[in-house]
Amino acid sequence: MDRQTTDTETIDGHSLATFLVVLTGLVAGFVAITHLADIDIVAVGPLYMFTPAIAGLVVCLHRGISLSSVGLCVGRKRWLALAAVLPLPVLVAITVLSLGVPGVAFDASLDLPAHVGLPSGPLWTLVAIAAMILIGATLNALLAFGEEFGWRGYLLWELAPLGFWKASVAIGAVWGLWHAPLVLAGHNYPSFPFIGVVAFTITCIAMAPLFTYIVVRSRSVLPAAIFHGVFNAVGFVAYAGTDSPLLRELVASEGGVIGVTVLAVIAFLIVISGTPRLTREFATTGVAASRVVEPAVQNSATTVQSPTER
Repeated sequence: MDRQTTDTETIDGHSLATFLVVLTGLVAGFVAITHLADIDIVAVGPLYMFTPAIAGLVVCLHRGISLSSVGLCVGRKRWLALAAVLPLPVLVAITVLSLGVPGVAFDASLDLPAHVGLPSGPLWTLVAIAAMILIGATLNALLAFGEEFGWRGYLLWELAPLGFWKASVAIGAVWGLWHAPLVLAGHNYPSFPFIGVVAFTITCIAMAPLFTYIVVRSRSVLPAAIFHGVFNAVGFVAYAGTDSPLLRELVASEGGVIGVTVLAVIAFLIVISGTPRLTREFATTGVAASRVVEPAVQNSATTVQSPTER
């Protein structure tokens, strides 16, 4: 049965459970194998990033869900380019606000061109930033697609009946907890791994509405992968230097207080500009792309359908 044309107003509890079980199994497998082989799981992070996509693909193929209906399509082409530059103002805002934190100062010694094998100098800094954007929008985006097809592809499609905000928060929570093995191994918060799991989960919840917005407006999961790739590649925030691990990891960073604050402001801007309506047809029609504030009754009427009800 092709679920693209049936039961568009309810969540399939069986499919959702299958996604979570497969994803959990893949995560557990990665943790076990890397532990037994004495391999740093962060070192194989690029492979780990494909676990959400695999889980989403398993569900789509098993339940007859069209891949194009969950965002595996070109969508609005201009968003492919927009997604490559949208991370820049976000990262600049995080950097500027971070520099205002006592104990954080501009690190003039940082040489971005050297990170991509270029000579030093202002001109080469611009070239380095362009190179980072290119790498982020291509190689990094390919890796990020491994996450985005799972989170903003299948899972967003499945949870669409919850509405824009509830679906975003739910996906953000799963997205953040999925990072736990990496964070506990020292990713992003090497000095505070346990607190880091909570901090990064909050960060993912704060960032999720922006990603949902990009997918709904573009009618495709591909711009989300490009945004994700460029966001990870461009190192503006590294200019906010500090000797304090607390400030560097939990305050003046993308995954710290400053990052969450900027993302919260973006979420507020989405609210006041008009929250786009999220439906199962976000990648196949223009309905979801219209600027319509979701009525409260839509969310309250949502039901989760169990396997026995189907």
